[in-house]
Amino acid sequence: MRSIAVLNQKGGVGKTTTAVNLAAGLARAGMRVCVIDLDPQAHASLHLGLGVASGHESVYEVLVGDASLADVRKQVAENLWVIPAHLDLAAAEMELAGEVGREVILCDKLEADDMEFDYLIVDCPPSLGVLTLNALAAVTEVFLPLQPHFLALHGLSKLLRTVDIVARRINNNLRLTGVVLCLFEKSTRLAGEVAGDVDQFFGNGAGANTAWADAKVFRTRIRRNIRLAEAPSFGQAIFEYDGDSNGAEDYANLAREVLGLAVANAEQPKLAGAA
Repeated sequence: MRSIAVLNQKGGVGKTTTAVNLAAGLARAGMRVCVIDLDPQAHASLHLGLGVASGHESVYEVLVGDASLADVRKQVAENLWVIPAHLDLAAAEMELAGEVGREVILCDKLEADDMEFDYLIVDCPPSLGVLTLNALAAVTEVFLPLQPHFLALHGLSKLLRTVDIVARRINNNLRLTGVVLCLFEKSTRLAGEVAGDVDQFFGNGAGANTAWADAKVFRTRIRRNIRLAEAPSFGQAIFEYDGDSNGAEDYANLAREVLGLAVANAEQPKLAGAA
């Protein structure tokens, strides 16, 4: 199983959109995928049509209570399951503050889970607290969604340092696999310049002997697309909401990259739902 944390401490850069639609694209390709929503805003859960009412179990009970992952896991589509979040999760940071081994609770729960998946995708909160540490301790890969804007680059060094520290002290298998450029506008000079800077940064060996030494920038650019912004309000991934949109095409291509396949073009077949 490939386990991936989708992480950026800055909000509004396409983190949840990428976690949800990449998972949906992989599921449509025949992979068994489980999404864990670790963000108290529960946007990934809502995006996939799964709201958690007060009093119902969510990942909060998994982290601070005795619930297992199987107790709260819900199937939302063929090959796609979700472990939903709830606003209560915001209290977990404080409640776990004095807990011994608090950063490996999710890891322990995953080890005790007997359901098999091809991909585990964790949507992390836009912060670097206990919830994010649980995600980084439990996975082996990090995907970093990044908006091609200079302000979006400000926190990059801090995030890379966090990944490297967790890899050295908690999870020796953790690696930053790649950067996903989101909200991309090819026609703007700024997008091209920032994309070039990011490519150069990860391509010049600056991260030698770090957890991000082999990171790359994915070839697929997720174009700015209003359909991607509309889909969550209907509780659907982009493939169900508008399979003919640029957003569906881009996330189908990203799924192909993750699967190690050639990126689809006019001569190559695309994943189902991205006609």
